[in-house]
Amino acid sequence: MLDIVIEARSAAISAAVRVKRILPFRLRRMVGPFIFMDHAGPIADAPPNMSSLDVLPHPHIGLSTVSYLFGGQVTHRDSLGVEQLIRPGEVNWMTAGSGIAHSERFEDPSALSGGLEMIQTWVALPEKDEEAAPSFHNYRPEQLPVFTDKGVWMRLIAGNAYGLQNDVRTNSPLFYLHVILQQGATFGLPKEHSERGFYIVKGSVELSGITYNQGKMLVFSKGVDPLIRAKEDTTLMLLGGEPLGERFIWWNFVSSRKERIEQAKEDWTQGRIILPPNDNKEFIPLPDDRSKPAGSAPTPEPLS
Repeated sequence: MLDIVIEARSAAISAAVRVKRILPFRLRRMVGPFIFMDHAGPIADAPPNMSSLDVLPHPHIGLSTVSYLFGGQVTHRDSLGVEQLIRPGEVNWMTAGSGIAHSERFEDPSALSGGLEMIQTWVALPEKDEEAAPSFHNYRPEQLPVFTDKGVWMRLIAGNAYGLQNDVRTNSPLFYLHVILQQGATFGLPKEHSERGFYIVKGSVELSGITYNQGKMLVFSKGVDPLIRAKEDTTLMLLGGEPLGERFIWWNFVSSRKERIEQAKEDWTQGRIILPPNDNKEFIPLPDDRSKPAGSAPTPEPLS
């Protein structure tokens, strides 16, 4: 059955960028290992000050961030010294593990070329990997398998589904796909995963006679095989996998242990999570602690 329909909410990640926030949601914290999902853009018009788009250096623990662009480009810098220009169709997978800081800058004049639009998800790590060494990997579009059928195009971003797999390194069983449906095309979800859902980036779909429009995520139980029909040309992001158990989230920190989040707060305040060496002149301070890490009250807005 259809477990829940999540309506994206508006959130700010920088002075000039507001996003549609899908996960976490108070009635559905995670889908498989996915604990966070933001949809930024499209942004076609440059603000008077391009730097107002920037997300300054900020920390993460206990998760992997996955950045995927539909248009535009952004420069990633992190504590490891990585500087990566992120372009459409690539997978940029940063594992925070024990702690990393990174920034997202819009310095190139072509950053908004074709309209800046990005999806960023966070994938929680299994307990055994929560304190792993940080890492960053960029995967080019030609490394990601594409499947086409009548009215259907899809690219496997990570994991395995529909018999597709790639070399994107993951820490637990999951699937993540970019799917484009032509009007009238039908499509089904992969059956081999316990938790499954899809987010409607643009367009609309029909299930069991009900129409769902862009900005909504639909989440399904295992064993339910919905028939998705595109009411118009539609773009979806499919995701899910095996659940990892309870996770606590506060700001940009994710952990299976409340006390680890408290430690991360102190580590960032005391400078023990180092800034990107090539972007260390400014950073985002720890927000006022107005909530509990358990997520029983609203948390400060996470950054990407």
